[in-house]
Amino acid sequence: MDPSLLTVNSSHLVRIPLHKGKSLRNTLKEQGLLEDFLRRHSYEFSEKKSNTWMVASEPLTNYLDSEYFGKIYIGTPPQEFTVVFDTGSSELWVPSVYCSSRVCQNHHRFDPSKSVTFQNLSKPLFVQYGTGRVQGFLGYDTVTVNHVSRGRQAFFHQTVGLSTEEPGDIFAYSPFDGILGLSYPSLASKYSVPIFDNMMNRHLVAQDLFSVYMSRNEQGSMLTLGAIDPSYFVGSLHWVPVTVQGYWQFTVDRITINDEVVACQGGCAAVLDTGTALLAGPDRDILNIQQAIGAVQGQYGQFKMDCWRLGIMPTIVFEIHGRKFPLPPLAYTNQCDVSSCMCQLNEMGSCTSGFKFGSQLWILGDVFIREFYSVFDRANNRVGLAKAI
Repeated sequence: MDPSLLTVNSSHLVRIPLHKGKSLRNTLKEQGLLEDFLRRHSYEFSEKKSNTWMVASEPLTNYLDSEYFGKIYIGTPPQEFTVVFDTGSSELWVPSVYCSSRVCQNHHRFDPSKSVTFQNLSKPLFVQYGTGRVQGFLGYDTVTVNHVSRGRQAFFHQTVGLSTEEPGDIFAYSPFDGILGLSYPSLASKYSVPIFDNMMNRHLVAQDLFSVYMSRNEQGSMLTLGAIDPSYFVGSLHWVPVTVQGYWQFTVDRITINDEVVACQGGCAAVLDTGTALLAGPDRDILNIQQAIGAVQGQYGQFKMDCWRLGIMPTIVFEIHGRKFPLPPLAYTNQCDVSSCMCQLNEMGSCTSGFKFGSQLWILGDVFIREFYSVFDRANNRVGLAKAI
């Protein structure tokens, strides 16, 4: 047995339940605001990039379909926030009481004056997201990342970004307050230490890795810091070396349908990203796949097909470091029904593709992670993948 699967000291095992909630897309649809939003963001691309002066620049629309959220607590006494645990960025930020716009007022806002442990670092927070930015300042305070076993709390002092200005509509209606980044420190601002690096440095985790299980149900998803939980997958983990220590980036060998290459000819770079719901890739590759599965482009870049076709649609196989990872049609499509996304009558029986345009890198988001339990191993700079239960 892999030694990383053995039980660990419970005081260093941090489990953070993730709740699968309503996405921003569905919230905007209910409010009758989705079409206007998509029109105004139609030119936003998913190119991932970063430099020493800003946190990862990625599109606001990457969070449009995010459905998995968890709770953290900041300050003494603790103030609660709902965040996206995002392996595609490295900064922790939440709204502050100094952000008076409607965007922030719809969410929990951190009040430094109500925390006896807060310190103002007098350094700027600047997070660029495609067409918008989050601005504010950095503070230093206690952060609690849910409970450890037997109800004990895992808390420590941590750099926290506090926003004073957030970009318009996408955060106004978002079901989460902020973002907790879990990528490499090269994507963070030079004044802050990413939260998992901080936990590693303080020896708060049993192993320098974390793992993610995303359930299809509202409850049951789990982020585990410091351990691998074999109850969430079958078979063995397949380890893939990280090629660039920024995002969790590695090489995909090819993408095939019926053993014929449809994308990623000759190999391509990909990132494993819990903060992106769908599968994004280069336009030509995505178009090849959409044509192969019979998806037709609608407005604003979404591809649709009739749900009755699911039974005849092909399995799409990602070949990664010598192993095949198949995605069946039920995994890479989203079905619209009254209970899940407030469909209009003309959308009943319509499915949407889980693939989208607009990224130079392949971004393997929640669509992929739901199928494959994912381990992010900082000690060995690798990711582990296994078939999820």
